[in-house]
Amino acid sequence: MGKVFEQIVTASRRGRGLADKMLVGVTPQIFARKPRFETTAGTKVIDCNHPAFVFGHLSLYPARIYSLLGLDGTSVAAPAEYTDLFKAGAECKDDPEGRLYPAMDKVVGVFGRNYDTALDRLATLDDALLFTPTPDERYRQFFPMSGIAVNFMLTSHLMMHMGQISTWRRCFGLPSAM
Repeated sequence: MGKVFEQIVTASRRGRGLADKMLVGVTPQIFARKPRFETTAGTKVIDCNHPAFVFGHLSLYPARIYSLLGLDGTSVAAPAEYTDLFKAGAECKDDPEGRLYPAMDKVVGVFGRNYDTALDRLATLDDALLFTPTPDERYRQFFPMSGIAVNFMLTSHLMMHMGQISTWRRCFGLPSAM
């Protein structure tokens, strides 16, 4: 394993472990729900990302990471229907009937399988892959080398979304996941 890959994978495994903790106390009934509060003006729905959206969204990234490194991402690809449902910029919708988003066990399973498979594979790679120009032009303006994008996606991006779930948890009366 390359030393830089080792650092990225080690940090990402920490975030991956936090993702599991974020699910403690979350039930399928609230997994795709947005918090709501009663006010004197009526019910207020808080427009935030719920765990169904976050875990579905994050499940798309292992295949993107593989692509950035010139690897075949088939083994870490999310189901095709996840692309439009969970892509960056897609609207996270409240799903009280459980009809818009896949079931909790499916979404969490895809996320876990994709991340675990990707991290195991990335841990075996040579650091030279990280120092290649980012092949995706959209990302290149922010991440000129593949390694910068990979590092961001596996650490900062993951943890940013865990922060969203942390706040969501508190709105549902769940304790800190730490």
